[in-house]
Amino acid sequence: MATRRTPMVQTSLVKDFNHFITCYLCRGYLIKPTTVTECLHTFCKSCIIQHFEDSNDCPKCGIQVHETNPLEMLRLDNTLEEIIFKLVPGLREKEGQQEIDFWRKNKSKENSQGDGLGSKKLGLSDEDDDEDDQDYHRSDPQIAICLDCLHNNGYAADNTVKCLMKKFIHCSSRVTVGTIKKFLSLKLKLSSSCELDVLCNGEIMGKDHTLEFIYMTRWRLHSDHRYPMVLEYRPRIDFG
Repeated sequence: MATRRTPMVQTSLVKDFNHFITCYLCRGYLIKPTTVTECLHTFCKSCIIQHFEDSNDCPKCGIQVHETNPLEMLRLDNTLEEIIFKLVPGLREKEGQQEIDFWRKNKSKENSQGDGLGSKKLGLSDEDDDEDDQDYHRSDPQIAICLDCLHNNGYAADNTVKCLMKKFIHCSSRVTVGTIKKFLSLKLKLSSSCELDVLCNGEIMGKDHTLEFIYMTRWRLHSDHRYPMVLEYRPRIDFG
């Protein structure tokens, strides 16, 4: 009687897939994998955003992603992220703990600054203990900005428009100037009749301008540009 042969099961090691699930820039496993839509190359979200601070080209193939705003050409790949977490045991937990430790460390630094110049996420209240329960556009490209009250020529001489206690903000790069104005009005408790101008490098920004547009066209190209980007605000001036 012929015996039935047991089919052989071929197993694969994680290292066999490493070239599909590692970042070209940092050489580590892809964290928040983000794909450049122009060429479909994928990198860690933080790696590619940092790369685009200095270049508009894909770091892997060299293609120009966008003439002025490469951040618009990035898309998160949530499916790939889930695949990586399934392939690499413990990676999800490790990254989650590192993120918690990072925010605790930065929150501790913020609380230790007496002048209140810590980072804050736009749209959250001061009591942000439950922030992990909501997304708050964290899947968007993020940007850090400084909102500074313009004191020149007595613009801020009165007590109506004053400096924020916490002027460093971390938020979605797709936030518009109009939203920034609403945020300032809320935090400064301004009346509905008090309108603001928001300026970058002395130029008044339109209400529909996004932060990434301002960064790429007004701040990044400035010879003395620093990080974070500084936006100044003042009471609106009627030139008529």
